[in-house]
Amino acid sequence: MSPELAIVVTVVVVALVFDYTNGFHDAANAIATSVSTRALTPRVALAMAAVMNFVGAFLGQQVASTVSEVISPPQSTSGLVVVLAGLVGAITWNMITWYFGLPSSSSHALIGGLAGSAVVAGTVVKWDTVVDKVLIPMILSPLFAFGAGALVMIAIMWIFRRANPGRANRRFRAAQTVSAAAMALGHGLQDAQKTMGVIFLALLTGGFVSAGDDLPIWVIFSAAAAISLGTWSGGWRIMRTLGRRIIDLDPARGFAAESVAATVLYTTAYVYEAPISTTHTITSAVMGVGATKRLSAVRWGVARSILTAWVLTFPAAGAAAAAAYLVLHAVLPVG
Repeated sequence: MSPELAIVVTVVVVALVFDYTNGFHDAANAIATSVSTRALTPRVALAMAAVMNFVGAFLGQQVASTVSEVISPPQSTSGLVVVLAGLVGAITWNMITWYFGLPSSSSHALIGGLAGSAVVAGTVVKWDTVVDKVLIPMILSPLFAFGAGALVMIAIMWIFRRANPGRANRRFRAAQTVSAAAMALGHGLQDAQKTMGVIFLALLTGGFVSAGDDLPIWVIFSAAAAISLGTWSGGWRIMRTLGRRIIDLDPARGFAAESVAATVLYTTAYVYEAPISTTHTITSAVMGVGATKRLSAVRWGVARSILTAWVLTFPAAGAAAAAAYLVLHAVLPVG
């Protein structure tokens, strides 16, 4: 096996490991609200999310294309090491935030990791793509989700102001089955594509595909399977933070948050082709719907800790990837 092929195989395996960690790290995004309101049991919710994540991975390639264009590594073993180090940096940050139960962004960890390893390697980073497709959506999507969540919840409270509370809660619990499924589908659409984009970048760097080629079906299937299996394994630490520690949700607020977050995921994937964070989106929507109850109902101290993780994700994953590149470059046969 040639050095190039060996490193490509390694990158593919590590990318699927990242996809798996993305699944259990972000499983809470799709189901925490439904579990916390008792609309779904944890195991049923995880099974539903795993299936919908798998299906969502097959619904588009726009986000994958954007991710594959973030950096332009040379077609050499050295370029492949840049991609590999970026993945290692993203996985490292994912595991750190998972350990502390913080719902940080796997998307921004991945982009930050690729950028960090590229910078230390002297590889071209397409900063215009990073700014337009990553940084600006990173700021705008949570703000929109927060505001839209609040507005949708206000509308629900007005529409159902005369409804029997018990009956309304039962109906919204049933509706959450649909909204949670839509959220999980959007997560697969967004996050599985990011791994596909990295694998395609590795194949392109290794000379196994051309820039204009479609994603090979095995890439789509393997990424879909990895994120689905990761989702099934669960992310209980983060689920507790998102479902309970930010605010105690009722079914109506859970439905509103999931519906808004799913809408944002579909819009950014299909219209803007932007790899946004499902974590940022659902967490902001949860805070938005919670603020309609009363501002003090949102545990802003927890929200501040989450915000800190968001701010640190891009540079921290980049720094971890830069360190990984220096180590890998020293031990692997590169040229």
